Amino acid sequence: MIRRLLAFLALLVAAPLAAQAVSDQPHTTAELIAESSRPAPGKPLTIGIQLSPKAGWHTYWRNPGDAGAPTRTEWTLPAGVTAPADLTYPVPGTLIVSGLMNYVYEHPNVLVADIPVPADLKPGTPFPVQVKVDWLVCSLEQCVPEGATLKLDLVIGDGARDADGGPRIALARAALPRTLTFTPDRPARWAVAGNRIALAVPVGSIEKVKAAYFFPEDDGIINYAAPQAITRVGDQLRIETEALNPAHDGPIKGLLRIERAGESEPVGFALSVVKGDVPAAGAALDAAAPGSGGNDAGLGLPLILLAAVAGGIILNVMPCVFPILSLKALTLAKGNVDAPRARADALAYTAGVVLVCTALGGLVLGLRAAGSQVGWAFQLQDPRVIAGLLLLVTAIAFNLAGLFEINLTTGNLGQDAVAKGGTLGSFATGALAAFVATPCTGPFMAGALGAALILPPVAALSVFAGLGFGLALPFLLVGFVPALRRRLPKPGAWMGRLRAILSVPMFLTALALAWVLGRQAGVEGMTLGLAGALGLGLLLWWLGRRQHGGRSGWLPGGVALAISIAAIAFIPMNAPAAEAGTSAPEGLVAERFTPERLAELRAARTPVFLYMTADWCLTCKVNEKGAMADARVAEAFKAKGVVVLEGDWTRGDPVISDWLSAEKRAGVPVYVFYGADGGKQDLPQLLSVDALVSL
Repeated sequence: MIRRLLAFLALLVAAPLAAQAVSDQPHTTAELIAESSRPAPGKPLTIGIQLSPKAGWHTYWRNPGDAGAPTRTEWTLPAGVTAPADLTYPVPGTLIVSGLMNYVYEHPNVLVADIPVPADLKPGTPFPVQVKVDWLVCSLEQCVPEGATLKLDLVIGDGARDADGGPRIALARAALPRTLTFTPDRPARWAVAGNRIALAVPVGSIEKVKAAYFFPEDDGIINYAAPQAITRVGDQLRIETEALNPAHDGPIKGLLRIERAGESEPVGFALSVVKGDVPAAGAALDAAAPGSGGNDAGLGLPLILLAAVAGGIILNVMPCVFPILSLKALTLAKGNVDAPRARADALAYTAGVVLVCTALGGLVLGLRAAGSQVGWAFQLQDPRVIAGLLLLVTAIAFNLAGLFEINLTTGNLGQDAVAKGGTLGSFATGALAAFVATPCTGPFMAGALGAALILPPVAALSVFAGLGFGLALPFLLVGFVPALRRRLPKPGAWMGRLRAILSVPMFLTALALAWVLGRQAGVEGMTLGLAGALGLGLLLWWLGRRQHGGRSGWLPGGVALAISIAAIAFIPMNAPAAEAGTSAPEGLVAERFTPERLAELRAARTPVFLYMTADWCLTCKVNEKGAMADARVAEAFKAKGVVVLEGDWTRGDPVISDWLSAEKRAGVPVYVFYGADGGKQDLPQLLSVDALVSL
């Protein structure tokens, strides 16, 4: 305990700092947050002290464990106002350093206090709140005492929550431990046998519990560094560990952190355990290793890479990618391309796909490092990019339909063009396939790309490259496995008919992009996009006539090109949203997502189905028109009182971007269910009616 004593003495001599709302210290940023800048007379005002340790550093829980020190406060409040008796801490994590167990926060955390506002204060009366905060911040090598004097100049008013402070305090409340209450005949109990102490805690739905950890509030109860054996006994969790003081008598207060299967965040419960009989150990839990805190990425790099490759393979069946892959593969059919050329084309195609996926991933990582909370497919939030994709897909569709000929996406269709420049064409085709696949997400991609955002740069880029490799893998196999090429039908006149058929999904993709453009840039933007597509169609018609020997001057082509360029240039960037409501299916009433609303619902123990969507996200639309639109889902949600929240990321939203970043998600779709018991369940990206009804 010597380290704890020295740390506490260090806090006592920490130098005071000038009062301010935010203080940036060498290893921590401290900020004072108020729920309202106009507190109402006679109502408590919630204040938050946010401590944000910098990378590699941590602060401490109220009981720091074997080492460290809790945060101390000295309040300066208006005359007659009672200072808060204590701070309420969020759920901590565990960290073992040199064999010592520490109860810590390695990420931003908000300590909450309620200040009583006298009922006799008049509106307009100044209400300054000042607090001197001293805390200990440590790395694995050293500890540094830091402190700050933080102040907010508030004024008595109507108590309305601030646009910034209100949601942040609501989120802070949601992160606090919940109170776990028990019936008089079945309290939480503890007992000592020799040098072992055991606790039995009724927790209700125990079948989903995969790990738990007990944090004692008082020092001298347990050996912090000793392992905790967690077992199931009926509906109780039994926690057994080494007792530090077997002679202790009386209640034991503490916090029980529980991790449940299918939930990405642990839940904390504050409880008081009385002395009594404790049952024998039951079935063991597969507890997480001490220090994990329940916030690890969860998958090792090999599994993350495997998930990225699998996600890339699935992208090949998307309607905007499948025609490109199909016709490109047919260029390698037996009798069309020899083995060396087939391998060269496959490698060139793969290089194009991997390069674009890695470049897009690198751009995402670079922008995030610069402070922008962007995610995968972020470029589709720009109407000009959607318009560019609209023109590109339109051109591919007209090419497949036979309006004009190029050797980019369709190869030579049995002619000798591949021999003249097939490698370059294959590379460009791969790059094109990767770019048009970005609106699509599917199984396996969410976890892989989300993990990539928190991995070191080299490992993260390898995940994006793995996605590209998966996208290119079918064509790569056709190029390198002669048996697969022999199974492909020989080139012939039928390929022209197939090409025309495959133009249909490309035209439908163009139609969908025009709709997305209308949602982003309004009717005017969609009109300009369609005008650009019309101009491009005229240009390609002119090109097709020249290719087929028709006489045509340069003027039609020049006019058509000018129309296409001008259309994109004049697309409005800040048009009002096409609709004020949500895209939820009929019968599934949804509210717009805000962090404050989510926090309010969770604090009220209201079950919530939250989904993040975008109009350019194909998987999102499939779910919204499929499983989510089923009448059984609406009936089940209504019967269970589930509130539906929708976050629309179509045009970019910094609030949603921040939420995705905090949840370690690379993009949309995201589906999360928050239960009435405070639990959280992440749902797969492809929803089913049964999965939604059973929530």
